[in-house]
Order: sequence, then structure tokens, then C-alpha cells
Amino acid sequence: MSDIFQPKHLDYERSPYTGLTRESWIEAAEYLLNGIFQNIRDFKDPVVMPRKETQVTYPHSADAVWEFQAEYFEGLARSLFIAAPLIHIKPELTLNDISVRNYYKSHILRACTPGDSVYVGSYAACRELSKDPNPFRAFQQTVETCALVICLWMSKEEIWDTYTKAQKDVIADFLLEYAHGNTVPQNWRLFNMLDMAFLGMEGYEIDADIMREHAQAILAYYAGDGWYRDGHSFDYYSCWAFNVYAPLWNKWYGYEHEPYLAKKFEENSNALMKTYADFFDADGLTNMWGRSSIYRNAATSAFDGNMMLENYAADPGLARRISSGSLMQFMGRSDFLYKGVPTLGFYGQFMPLVQGYSCAESPLWLGKAFLCLHLPAEHPFWTATENNGTWEKLCGNEVKTTTLDGPALCFSNHKASGETILRSGKVVKHKKDEHGMWNYSKLCFNTKYPWESAPSKEVEAQQYVLHDLTDDTYDKANVTFWHGEKDGVLYRRQFFGYEMETECHWIQAVSLADYTVPYGIMRADKLRLFKKPVVLTLGAYGFPDNGTEITEREADYKGGKAHAVILKGRDFTGREKQLAMTIYDGWDCLKTVNSKGTNPDSEKSIVVYAETARNNHNHYEQAILVSQVITKEEHGDFTDEELFPIRKITYTDPQAKGGYGPVIITHKDGMTKTIDFDGIEGRLML
Repeated sequence: MSDIFQPKHLDYERSPYTGLTRESWIEAAEYLLNGIFQNIRDFKDPVVMPRKETQVTYPHSADAVWEFQAEYFEGLARSLFIAAPLIHIKPELTLNDISVRNYYKSHILRACTPGDSVYVGSYAACRELSKDPNPFRAFQQTVETCALVICLWMSKEEIWDTYTKAQKDVIADFLLEYAHGNTVPQNWRLFNMLDMAFLGMEGYEIDADIMREHAQAILAYYAGDGWYRDGHSFDYYSCWAFNVYAPLWNKWYGYEHEPYLAKKFEENSNALMKTYADFFDADGLTNMWGRSSIYRNAATSAFDGNMMLENYAADPGLARRISSGSLMQFMGRSDFLYKGVPTLGFYGQFMPLVQGYSCAESPLWLGKAFLCLHLPAEHPFWTATENNGTWEKLCGNEVKTTTLDGPALCFSNHKASGETILRSGKVVKHKKDEHGMWNYSKLCFNTKYPWESAPSKEVEAQQYVLHDLTDDTYDKANVTFWHGEKDGVLYRRQFFGYEMETECHWIQAVSLADYTVPYGIMRADKLRLFKKPVVLTLGAYGFPDNGTEITEREADYKGGKAHAVILKGRDFTGREKQLAMTIYDGWDCLKTVNSKGTNPDSEKSIVVYAETARNNHNHYEQAILVSQVITKEEHGDFTDEELFPIRKITYTDPQAKGGYGPVIITHKDGMTKTIDFDGIEGRLML
């Protein structure tokens, strides 16, 4: 088995950007499934994959029987995302001398049969084994029941319809207990809904009142523009859960039995399609952002979900271009697999993003991207010519910015670099939850520079770190309030070490103001401090270090001197990379820190960061911090105008500290931006 997937079927007339066709996707699915089956030695063995890590992921204890059962179920159900459409297309497929169809037919039934060695446990059995007194406890199995019914639907003729009535009843009894049982009050409700919908289609009695309660709650999580709130924060669960499962629910149940709710779910999915394509970059790359990043290109499944609707809005040629680009973002890398199975990481194995609810089989959730194979060969998703949407319309150094206040998302498409940069808000994480802050609290998330974890306690990539010199503590921003965009400038506020029991005036903070430049983002943030002395740092993106050239430049602007550090190198795949950070007012110096094991692309990395100190308590000191980070995917030098775009910075206060009043930033190309924090206090949102 090759380390890198290389499709044999390519058609650059139908797919001018990627060359990938439906046949290419079938090849990719078979390639992934073959890697899985190379780890299944015997027909009777469950889908349990090699485990490279044992400290974070589950099973956490040899005594936690229900966790081993959950792992069996994850392996079975999530690999089915890939296998089920293949079984329908190629029912005679054999891998590692095992009939794929017969294997899954057998293991689905065994997983639902009490007493079998691979039985995954009923809800009641899990409760008894766990000895958890919580009467509302939910178990991982609920998640996988939903994957199972989706895959039974996709391979209905080949698997479900071939069971006897007695065998179907065994599976249905197992599913009904989870369908009507406890769940997590977030996207999990959709799992129960689809379980019931599938069983209802197959003639089993379901509780319509439970169904309606879950469905109305799901609709109530809607925040606008196609996005649903799933917990405090927004992330890809809106895309690979809400906007895949709700359209399926419409098709199976909603259109017929709950037309009002179904219409709303359809409207919401179509609203997502208005802007979702711009969430990806010129190469179709998925941004590393939010929890469960091990699911990678599953984010593209929202396009397929939309196409399940009676009236869908997705552009088929654009949807396939993005889906194929994101597929190859991962499958085109030699570090994507560990012993044939997707790693616990974004590219290679990367433990800083892995969460305790995951096991070795969890990354197979990315198989949701392959649900598009249920679309027949003649569907427009497969027949339309690829197009690149916004990227074909932008020219030169144009930037398109989309700002969505409901989910607090601002994403910009930079024609000059081909990257998409996401700036987010409405973030609430515990002050000790570093993992949560990496996933959500970065100032920017860049499709071509996946987020880096802490290279040192003093520095974070795309995050401020505040060092309180009085008590020698370090704080990061765990809460981000959202104000929104005003005259092309995005306003937010971040608090360092925010906690509910403390009044916000007793919490150090920084008000954020940033706007796009052709190759990146310019910042003009304002300190909101009540206690000094402090030292503050701000990192650029983590830069993969596979041999890096570092240079420094200086330039004068009216009122001061700007400094820049430029990095030139290559990523893990050998692609040219270049990053520059420039500092203006408010900063003392630029430095770099070398790190190992903190970058998802490469083992070694470098973070350029700015540093400054505020020493005089209750004194009027410089409040505005001006900096820029720009990147591009080639080694041609940045021009002076790109490295040092600012001609002058004009303050309202005569001391030129920016403590009050608008700050006007004038660029050399004539562009001006007015940074005005007045009034944001009354419109900060979580």
C-alpha cells in the first residue's frame, strides 16, 4: 500500500482544478478501506485499529468495559461511512481476502446481539457497567447508532434488505433503546432523530413526541447564516452534523410528518450554502479550527447534505471542487496514515488537538466526506464542470471579506496568497483549558498555517500572552466577545483568565481591531489594563521549520520606525512558504522561538513574536498595538510596500498614545482605516 493516495482516473476537462471524478473518489474510498482491512486479521475480528497513543484517548482503563464496547462500535460505524457507499457501488468488493459486504452484514448484527463477543452494549447495560448515578448520562454508542442507520440506508439493498425479519428485529430493538433514551442536549439530539426516522421508515413504532421535542430543540440552536450553536462556541459541528443530519431527517421523516420544521431546516442549510464555499481557500483547503479537527475533510459533507434537500442551493461544480481539494489536502500527504489508518491529528499524529472522547478509530468520522458517493453518477455533483467560485472572480490583490454576526465568524479570501483567514468570536473557555483556547481563541485561523500549540509559556502563535510581573503568572485569552465589523474593521474583545465570579473590570483585557491587507491581517489593538507591570507577547502563525532562512528589515514611517522579521522555508511536503511579521507603535521588539512537536505540519517550527512591557501602574502609557502578519506560498520577496504598508498613524490624543479617540492609519497606497473603539462596550456579544 502506497504512503500517498494517487488517483488513477483523472479528467481535467470535467475537473480542471483537481482532475478528480466520481471514479477517483471510489478509488480513494477503496484505498482508505483497504488500509483499515489490512489491520483485520480474521473475519470475526472487530474494526479495532492500531493505537499509537494511550494517555489521552479512550479506552482509558482496562476496567471500563463500556469504553471497549464503544470503541468496537466507533470502528464499525465510522468505517461504514466509507464502506457503505462502496458496498452499494461494488457489492462484490473483497479486501484482505474478506468480503466487505459480508463482513459488515455480520458485524452489524453481532454488535447488536447480547452475548456476542463484539456486542457493543445496550444503554441499560452501559449504565450498569459504568455504575454512574447520573440518571441523564449518555454514552458514545448513541453517536454511532446514527452512523449505523445512515449506512444501512445507503447500503439498504445489499445489507439491510438481506436480513431476516428476526435479525432486523434484533437490530431495531438495539437502536430503539438508544433512539428513545438519554442524549446530550446539543447536536447529539440529531442522532436520536435519525435513529427514529430510519426505524419509522422500516415500519417500527417510534415515539413522535420524543422526535418532535428533539427537532424543535435543534431548530432553537440556530444562530443564523446556516450556523447552529453547539455549546458555547461555533465550529464545524454546524457543518458535519446539523447540516448533514437535518437534511437527511427531512428526507426520511420531516417533509412528511413535520413540514414546518423541515422547511426551516431546508432554509437554514441553503443559508449556509450562500457563504460556506468561501470558508475554504483557493486550493479547497479546510481550515484547522474548533474541536474534533481529527475529522478533517468531513467539513465538506455539508455540501452533500444540502443536495439531499428537495430544493437545494449548493453549486455542484464548486461543491465538488472544494470536496476534492480538501480530500487531497490530507490524502496527498505521506504522514496522513498510521499503519494504514488516519492518524490522531490534522496531518500527521498531533496530540495537542486530540481529546479524551476520541479513540484510535475516531478519525474515521472523516468518512462522512464520502457520503457524496451515494449520489448517482448522473447527479450534477459528478457531472458539472468544476469551478472555483469567489476565487475566479477576485483579481490581483483583491480580498473578499464575509462577516456573520450570528455565529461570530469573519472569513477573508486573499487572492494574492490563495489563503482564507478566519477570525472568530463568542468564545468561552475555562482559563485552564489550553486545548480549548488553541481550538477557538486564536486571533486568526489560516488554511495554509494550521494552528500551533504553545512553543513556550511566554509565547503562543496567534494569541496574546500576558505575564503579570507582580505575581509571576501567565494568562491567555480564554473568552472572546464579539462586536462585529464597522467600516471594514472587525472589533472584538479578549479577556485574560476570565472567570464568572470576578467583575470584568478586575480582569486584564485587550480590545481587538483588525482588517485585511492583500497578504494577511493588520492589527491595531488596544490594551485594557488595570494592573502593571506586565510583559505582553503576540505570536505570528507557527512556521514549519525544515530549513528556514530568517532575515530582518527596518523602515521609517511618519512618527516612528517599523521592524519586520521574514521567514522563508518549506512545509512538510516541500511547498515553499514565506511569512513576515511587522511591528509599529506599541511594541518594543520582534523575536523568534524555536519549537518541537507543537506544529501539526512539521516536527520543528519557528514562531515570530512581538514583545512589549507596560511598567508604570496607573500611568498613561501607550495603549495601541499595531502589527501585521502576512504570508505567501512562494519565495519571491515581499515588496517594501507589502512589508511596511503604513505611511502614518494619527492619534486623537496629543500624547499620541491612543488612550482615547479615533486612531487613523494611513497606508502608502492611499487606503485609510479609522480605528474607533467608542461604542463597542454596548454591543459586545457572546
